[in-house]
Amino acid sequence: MTRAVPTVQSGPVLARLVLLFVLVPVAELMLLVWLGEHVGLLPTLGLVLFTGVLGAALARHQGLATWQRFRTALAEGRPPHRELVEGILVLIAGAFLLTPGLITDSAGFALLVPPLRRRATAWLAGALGRRFPLATGGPARRGGRRDGRRDGAADGAVDVDYRVVDDDETDPGTGAAPAGERRLSERTGPREPG
Repeated sequence: MTRAVPTVQSGPVLARLVLLFVLVPVAELMLLVWLGEHVGLLPTLGLVLFTGVLGAALARHQGLATWQRFRTALAEGRPPHRELVEGILVLIAGAFLLTPGLITDSAGFALLVPPLRRRATAWLAGALGRRFPLATGGPARRGGRRDGRRDGAADGAVDVDYRVVDDDETDPGTGAAPAGERRLSERTGPREPG
């Protein structure tokens, strides 16, 4: 029996994981040793602790500000796409800043700078929009269709299917009033002829 099995391209993912979990810590360690040799052990440890504490405080502040923008977007009735992505980036920045090392601290501080984070948010939203167009506000969500034409819903129009029902019309199968009419009459009592 022959069957199709999805293939997983583990090459690029595996390479990124090796880079993230092996090369970055080795580079961090080499940089800390070099810095320790040139400025001393205590200043190096002090710098690592200072950046960790400062980074945690900044991440908390930026996270709360992003949370407030998220709540404002919801209160205004608009989808908080940008706020969600920014929140994820602030979370990643906090993780980078809590990881000892100068390279990860630099990346974490960069993500906490609002203009840089907005650029990263735009890039990430674009990358996700290209990969998952319906889930991230791609063409089909922004009032257009994949073929480039606009649909009516973006202009405030609502597409509704309906059928006109006379007051005395009954369901041919059961002889009862239509379901909507039954519910309405159960709540409000029988209708008065108009």
